[in-house]
Amino acid sequence: MKYTASHWGAYRIEGESLAPVEGDPAPSRIGRGWVSAARDSGSRILRPAIRAGWLEGDGGTARGDDRYVEVTWDRAIEAAAGEIDRVRQAHGNGAIYAGSYGWASAGRFHHAQSQLRRFLNLVGGAVSSRETYSHAAAEVILPHVVGMTNRVFQDEMTSWPLVAEHCELLVAFGGISPRTAQITSAGTSRHEVGDWLDRLGARIVNVSPRRSDLPQAEWMSVRPNTDVALMLALAHTLSVEGLYDEAFLARCTSGWPAFRAYLLGENDGQAKDADWAGPLCDLEPERIRALAREMAAKRTMISVTWGLQRADHGEQAVWAGLALAAMLGQIGQPGTGTGFGFGYGSTTPVGRPSKLYPWPSVPQGRNPVADFIPVARIADMLERPGESYDYDLGTRTYPDIRLVWWAGGNPFHHHQDLDRLARAWTRPETVIVNEHSWTATARRADIVLPSTTPLERDDLMLSRRDPTLIYMSAMFPPMGEALDDHEILRRLAARLGVEDAFTEGRDVEGWLRHLWAGTRAVAADYGADLPEFDAFREVGRFDMPDADETRVQLGAFVADPEAAPLATESGRITLFNEAIAAAKLPDCPGHPAWMEPVESLLDAPEGALHLISGQPDTRLHAQNDRGSEAQSDKIEGREPCYLHPETAAANGLSEGQILRLHNSRGATLAGLRLDEGMRRDCISLATGAWYDPAIVDGARLELGGNPNAVTLDRGCSRLSQGNMAHTALVFVEAWEGPLPPLTVDRPPPLV
Repeated sequence: MKYTASHWGAYRIEGESLAPVEGDPAPSRIGRGWVSAARDSGSRILRPAIRAGWLEGDGGTARGDDRYVEVTWDRAIEAAAGEIDRVRQAHGNGAIYAGSYGWASAGRFHHAQSQLRRFLNLVGGAVSSRETYSHAAAEVILPHVVGMTNRVFQDEMTSWPLVAEHCELLVAFGGISPRTAQITSAGTSRHEVGDWLDRLGARIVNVSPRRSDLPQAEWMSVRPNTDVALMLALAHTLSVEGLYDEAFLARCTSGWPAFRAYLLGENDGQAKDADWAGPLCDLEPERIRALAREMAAKRTMISVTWGLQRADHGEQAVWAGLALAAMLGQIGQPGTGTGFGFGYGSTTPVGRPSKLYPWPSVPQGRNPVADFIPVARIADMLERPGESYDYDLGTRTYPDIRLVWWAGGNPFHHHQDLDRLARAWTRPETVIVNEHSWTATARRADIVLPSTTPLERDDLMLSRRDPTLIYMSAMFPPMGEALDDHEILRRLAARLGVEDAFTEGRDVEGWLRHLWAGTRAVAADYGADLPEFDAFREVGRFDMPDADETRVQLGAFVADPEAAPLATESGRITLFNEAIAAAKLPDCPGHPAWMEPVESLLDAPEGALHLISGQPDTRLHAQNDRGSEAQSDKIEGREPCYLHPETAAANGLSEGQILRLHNSRGATLAGLRLDEGMRRDCISLATGAWYDPAIVDGARLELGGNPNAVTLDRGCSRLSQGNMAHTALVFVEAWEGPLPPLTVDRPPPLV
């Protein structure tokens, strides 16, 4: 039997099609468009190519609107190697940026960023990136508040069986979306979040501007970006009505008196009560107080989704949620299924009751360049070399980047305000991209190196959070002259004199055998006898025995805070953090706090709508956007957007129309669908339509429905510098003119 795997599931290869593996209770919709996307001849890069303007010395000005010269692999490798040598000799390796963020493959070996970093580390290194677009604010705040990384914190999340059996009230801030529950970064063999929610005996409250973020729940339709105000009002009610657990706060937290003073308004004269929060959140104050009382009376889980912290002051949603759960005193309690959850449903394995396996991966070596940027600050870096910025209680300086190298990702999907990024992208002297398709990033590269898709190569799915191991067999040969990233970089390593160090004498199969040998050794430590490599390749799948394991978040700490202190300044959960307070950051004080977002419905111009730009149902980020599943969901080739029927009627709009969403940053076209489960002051447009800008009637217009044409690109605070994609206002109107043709459905001009 032959199998393969992806971020959205594992599959049996059945001739020219894929079938979900046995045992997956809810296979992902995304997978239905995978094969067609990978075989789309209109989008695949078939040969190495060099941008004509770069060859002519245009300085990058024509990136995104240029023709390409197809060349031999030897010529492309020579050009890329020459640029590495030129830049490192003239400016040093600190002028090379290789953050290379993205989700290219669930395979352990053909992980593009790992391969690129291994190669570059052997030739002097490069400036890297920190955190993720998914949850950067949480990644920075959690070590200060609970003393652990976000990865460890989510790995240790209270397991779903405990929540399903014992929890009586689940309050889900941002919902627990079936859209995001389809995926995980290292691959998954099953999708069980919906099944666990169906088993839940608890009452569920979905605190979200969109009902479909948790369809099984009572809907509490909160105004976007006001969740923290609601959390504070709930906390205020617990405080003034004596419903909080004073013993837990004294034993397991620090800073409660300072946080309580803020709740009561002792410092600023404004009590954070339900009467204050009600108008902000567009909720009845008595409903807020009733929910607080119910929380105190029941075994309660406070859940915060990743998307909630991708907003202005995003750290506060995580911190305030933790503080609210701490006041209830139910964090870390054995056998209760309560406390605090971050990321349930944001990716499928959070809360999975399975052992965590430290499988081996491709060693990257040490990066000789220590410099880095927060991942979402790339446009700032390119526009402001040499300027200083605040980050994680320190001050850093943006490097002067001359060469950008991207492999396995698409910043023209992930990033905000893409027109701004496109302008900043013209500043480097050279951009090199490894990519299998003509994405917006590939169309803005100077040297394009065509790589294979996961369906065109063998690999291993080894996810530490999944007990199933998959041998990923190639489904079909590479298209055109595409090579896997390892082979591309091997050729470059040979040109630069580091081939032996890069390959360690192994070809691709040699590396797969090496990784499998390490996997067998790890499995033996868990009492499992894995088959030999050839036997595993033949059967294609192995399920780890005795894999079940439940966890209670912060259980060891709560059981004995003195014996198992947290790695925070106090050894406890910090409700007031002295170090953050001492930094005197204007947008992140020393305790959870409400601050009005930079763009908000609270003071919006007439006609403005809050833009919800969540993950799509038909693809992962921008992957598979050219596949059949995503394409069949579009309206005249444009991504669908969603309005409440009354909002549409008030604006004279009807279902199926093409709309223009716009603000001062840009404009995009999308097709209208109606949704009674939307707030009337919001519009939803999923991320991931391939960025396709054009000049129409003298104005810049994104043609395909990419929301990042209108989102705001700035750090959510001076602490984390995370993105704030979910803080954006737009205006909407019917598109009256001829519908401009897309350009992303065909390659750029090739000569």
